[in-house]
Amino acid sequence: MANDFPQRPTPPPLDDACALFLDVDGTLIEFAEDPEAVVLLPEVREAIGRISDRLGGAVALISGRPLAQLDRLFAPLHLPAAGLHGHQVRGVDAPARSTEADADTSEWLHGVHQHAMKFAHGHPGVLVEDKGRSLALHWRSAPHAAQDVRAFAEHHADAHSGYRLQAGDHVVEFVPEGSDKGRALHQLMQQLPFRGRVPVFLGDDLTDEFGFEAANTLHGWSVLVGEREPSAAVFALPTVRDVHAWLLQNA
Repeated sequence: MANDFPQRPTPPPLDDACALFLDVDGTLIEFAEDPEAVVLLPEVREAIGRISDRLGGAVALISGRPLAQLDRLFAPLHLPAAGLHGHQVRGVDAPARSTEADADTSEWLHGVHQHAMKFAHGHPGVLVEDKGRSLALHWRSAPHAAQDVRAFAEHHADAHSGYRLQAGDHVVEFVPEGSDKGRALHQLMQQLPFRGRVPVFLGDDLTDEFGFEAANTLHGWSVLVGEREPSAAVFALPTVRDVHAWLLQNA
């Protein structure tokens, strides 16, 4: 039987002119029913630290997680990072900042959170994750609820023009407008030590397509983890374990 997936090659080794951008969930760590329960393997953390040293600090995380979660997960590493799908961006020396002026949406998002908790109570297995400036609904443990979760999210997203829905792997998320991983990559590429380097972006999910397109536009490398289609990625690594092996080889 013919393979319907494009045969993307494995990414080549990193050279000293590269800048490395890493998604986290589904790329460096396997998905979990509870996003707070994940653990990063120490050898992977150490490899990322060695690569950062070799590239003069040009290694960044670009994730849907808040920066505070990323810092706890990667400690003692304190890397440049973009959190909440690019809504939070932190360079090497600069403090974290939002990509746009925050409108006062806390009351609206708090209301959605309350409705979401009631919804989840009636749909066992659905998990509501409060990220502060964004809100995610996971249905990995309740695949039968996928259609209802999407309908709930679409209904509430229509009530606020400052947010959009971001679909992912068994998750849908309310994220601030004007934020995505591609914009975050472009912002970091304008700063030292990233400026003038070749961007290399690794990711697995729909949210990472923005990063793939940004890396391609800047004549860099886009690396898909898995076989999801369609994708703008040029290279591929089959699994999270293959990402770990590639990082260790480049450390």
